[in-house]
Order: sequence, then C-alpha cells, then structure tokens
Amino acid sequence: MARKPLPGRTLVAFFVGMALLYGLVALAGDWKPQLGLDLQGGTRITLVATDEEPAADSLEQARQIIDSRVNGGGVTEADVVVEGDNLIVVEIPGAQRRDLIETVKRQAQLRFRLVACSEVVPGPCATGAPAPTVDPSTGLPEGSTVEVQPNSGGDQGGNGAGNGAGNGAGNGAGNGAGNQDGASNRAPVGFARAGLPAAEPSDAPSEDATEEPSEGPSQGVQPIEPPEGGEQVDQPLQWVDSPNQAAIEAYNEFQCPPEDEGLSVVDDPDRPLVTCEYSEEDESLPPVKYLLSAAAIEGTQLTDAAAQIPQTGTEWVVTLSFNGEATETFADISRKLFNNGGQFAVVLDGEVISAPRMDNVISNGEAQISGSFTEASAQSLATSLKFGALPIAFQDDVSTETIGPSLAGNQLEAGLWAGAAGLGLVMLYCLLYYRGLGLVVLGSLAVAALVTYALVLLLSETAGFTLTLPGIAGFIIAVGVTADSFILFFERIRDEMREGKSMRVAVETGWKRARVTRLAANTVSLLSAAVLYIFATGAVKGFGFALGLSTLIDLAVLFWFTKPAVSYLARYRFFNGGGRLSGLSPETLGMDRVPAGGRA
Repeated sequence: MARKPLPGRTLVAFFVGMALLYGLVALAGDWKPQLGLDLQGGTRITLVATDEEPAADSLEQARQIIDSRVNGGGVTEADVVVEGDNLIVVEIPGAQRRDLIETVKRQAQLRFRLVACSEVVPGPCATGAPAPTVDPSTGLPEGSTVEVQPNSGGDQGGNGAGNGAGNGAGNGAGNGAGNQDGASNRAPVGFARAGLPAAEPSDAPSEDATEEPSEGPSQGVQPIEPPEGGEQVDQPLQWVDSPNQAAIEAYNEFQCPPEDEGLSVVDDPDRPLVTCEYSEEDESLPPVKYLLSAAAIEGTQLTDAAAQIPQTGTEWVVTLSFNGEATETFADISRKLFNNGGQFAVVLDGEVISAPRMDNVISNGEAQISGSFTEASAQSLATSLKFGALPIAFQDDVSTETIGPSLAGNQLEAGLWAGAAGLGLVMLYCLLYYRGLGLVVLGSLAVAALVTYALVLLLSETAGFTLTLPGIAGFIIAVGVTADSFILFFERIRDEMREGKSMRVAVETGWKRARVTRLAANTVSLLSAAVLYIFATGAVKGFGFALGLSTLIDLAVLFWFTKPAVSYLARYRFFNGGGRLSGLSPETLGMDRVPAGGRA
C-alpha cells in the first residue's frame, strides 16, 4: 500500500530548515556577501623573479601554483597572470590581508632536519664558557623568569603527549612534551628562548674576553652559506651526535639578525644549516639559533597538508601526510628522538618554524606542525605546502597596492535592474497564464531567492565565495530554469485532468512524470556547471559555480516546496473544483467540466 503524502509536514520541515539556515547566517554575523574584483576591487601583489630572465615554463608553473594557492577554495576568483619576462601579478578581491600575501609569496621549501645544537641546549657546540645549568623540571636554564604552565592535554604520568597527541609530535611553541617520570612538563622550545642569559643584561662582567670585537649585531643581511658537513653528513641520524668542527665553528660565529632585518640563509638540503627561529606570539623575544643536520625529509615527499584543530586540543595545527619512503624515514627519526629526548626542526624557507621533541614513535607517516597558529596562518601554511614549492625564487621586497573595482557602479546597478525586470516579467506571465497556480510560482521563486541569498552569505564566510557580475548572471539564468520546472509540472497536471482525473489524483500522477523529466534536465545543467567549474578559471569558474548552486536550489525547492504546496492546494474546492481563477477551470483545460472526486 502506497504511503499517503503529507504535504503539510513537508512544508513545515522545509521552513524549519530555512529558519536554521538563517540562524547560521545570524551566527556568522555578516549580512552582506563578499564582492569580487569587478565589483569592489581588492589587492594587487607583484612578484619579481630574482633571475632577470627565468625560463618561461618555470614562470608559468609558478603562476599555476600561486593560482592554486589563492583559489584553493575554488570560488575566490583571484586573477593570477604573468607580465613581462619575470613578473607575476596577483589580484585578490577584498581588503589587504597579510595571510594572503604570505600565501602568495612563500617559497614553500619545507624540510625536516635534526637539531644538533641550539642556544637552549648547546650540546657539542658549547664553547669554553660553561653552559647554563638546565632545570630538569622545565628544560630552561636555571634562574629563568618564564612561567611554564602544565600541559592540560598531556599525561603527566605516562609518555605525556602534548598537543600532538594524535600522532605523537610535541608542540614547538607552547604545548611541550611531558616528562616520562611524571614531573612537570618540559618547556617547549618556542618559550625556552625567553630564559636565555642573553635576554637580560648580566650583573657581572664576563670572565672570558672575546678574541675579536663583533663586526655588528647581525650577519643575516647577506645570505649565509651552509657549512661544510662531515663524513656522515648524508646520514643525519649519525651526524647529529657528532657534528664536524666546521659546522660547529659556523654555528658559534653566527648571530641571528633582528626579525625586521630579515633572515637570509642558503638552504642547501645536502648540507648542515645554521638558522634561527623567531617568536610569532611575542616579537620582543630574542630569536633562537640552531645548528641542524642535512635534510632528512623533503617537502616534496608530502602527500597532503591540512589545517585543523585536533580533537584533543584547542589550537590550530597543520597536519602532514608523508609518502612511503618518508614514512619509514620519519619512523626511524621518531624512534631515535623518543629514546634520547632529541629534537627535530621543521624548516620553512630556511627558517625554523617549530622544533618539537617526540612524545611517541610515529610509524604511520602522519605528523603535525603545532605552534602559535591562528586559523588564517594555519590555512595559509597548509595551502602553500599542499600545492607545492615554487620552481623559481622571487625578491623579498613584494609590491602590494589597493586597486579599485574594474566595473563602474552603474554597471552593477544595471545588472541588478535587469535581473529584477526579468524576474518581474516571469512572475507576471505566470500569474496571467496560470492564475491561481501562479501564486505557487511566486512563492517558489521567493523561497528560492531567500535560500540562494542565505547560501551565498554562508559560502562567503566559510569558503571565501565572492560574488561577481558573471556570478550574478548565473543566478539570473537560474530564474528561467526554476520557472521551467513549474511550467513542466503544471502542464503535466493539466494533461492528467484532461484524461478525466481529479486534481488530487492528477497532481500525484503528473508529478511522477514531471519529476523524471525535471531530474534529467537538471542533471544536464549540473554537468555543464561542473565542466565550467573544473576546467575554467576566474570569472567563468564563478559563473559555473553560481549556475550549479542555483540548479541544486531549484531541485530542493521543487521537491520540498512546490510539489507539497500544489498537493496542499488540491484539497481546496477553489482548485479541485475548477474555480474560474484557479488556472484549472474548464475553459483553461478546454473541457466541458472539471473532473470531480478521486483520492490521491
């Protein structure tokens, strides 16, 4: 026995869903959609290649990578073009944002290296001066004034996982690993810099005079060549235990420049590296200097990167997935460092961004970079790593400027008036031709417009969707597509009634036939939209997205509003009795009288 349709319940559920949709919009707090470059302008970023005449294919490859980065969400509609022989110009809709600029210009050369020495734990690089005594309960030099908070997410009695509990990686900037003996958690490397003796002036003169005066406060203005490695430089796990003398001397002679002067190092993956880590949370903290092994894992060995908040944490991290070869290498690294308490460094474009200790052996090739990330900075880094490193280098001095909209305000106004006029004509025609049933058309179009506006607002907040004039054109075209759905359904109802069926029966039998035809037509529209979205770029991609979104909305309104509304109206005599203005009168159907009776 067929289940009797309940149009009233369907309509109530539909409007509850709309209420929830607008509740989400209210939570987002923004009732205006983001506009594209053509409507509101944005930011122009100009990248200049360090090589005056880079290879054309390398420049095009860099353009494609940058385009993938800034359009990673697929709907931001940023423009990325090559100009001249060594320029790439990026135009991004909206106000200037630092994270987008970093995403564009970042070289994204990611490498994992082992830490041989640092200013926190000098190790074999210690000079003749006695190394500071480290407090075993904090990992900081004794006398440090830094307060280290216990790790709320860690296990202070076991192996004490920090924020990397899901994969065993400790946090390099705030959620360090716990001590295995159940004592207070060790200080993370990112905070340990504040406890260095150099951070505060000493009350007593130094016992050992330096042999030569310092040449300046920073050696980082000019590129620093990597030191020569020893015999085991190609075996980082062995080299880190006994680095060669040349690397130690290079480490001791190097001084980290202030962050505003810029760190300039040559990051050769086959040689040791002397570099620095800067605090993102507090720029007043001095940088931490490191001597690192040759690269153990390259960024090219990543298979995926994503930004997220772990289930056991509250701060943003960047998760990484390695390929098979790197998975085995990382397992060996984690096994060694977990046993001896050593560190590894995550190096991005020559600078240390995290230097955690291992809380566990990681054998599945899943790791994470944790630290003082915001949502924007984590997304930016994950996007850069996911789409790969740039094949050519660009100058550090990146030119940015604000640009105005490419279309005048009267063009947008004209487009909106055209859409309103088209919508009005469709409504007027439906009222004149279908009369009472035309009210269903008006209601359906109004509901579709409300759902479309809510989804545009939500997508602007969650996916960076920007509304451009081609996108508006896609939504205007959808008015005709939606009206076509109504016409097909209503004509099927009329045909069934001409065959002698009552309206209540005709609605159900006509719906079965119209539904198949409408699904086929909308499937074709969705395929067309998908082709435009996948293979096109820029504004054409936005048009395809708008067309696909409006097609899905058309299906939802047709199934969950239009059909239940017509079924509900069929219960009233004005419609099922063939009222003169119902649109189903004998004159309209070309019959002597309207069929009566029947049950749906």
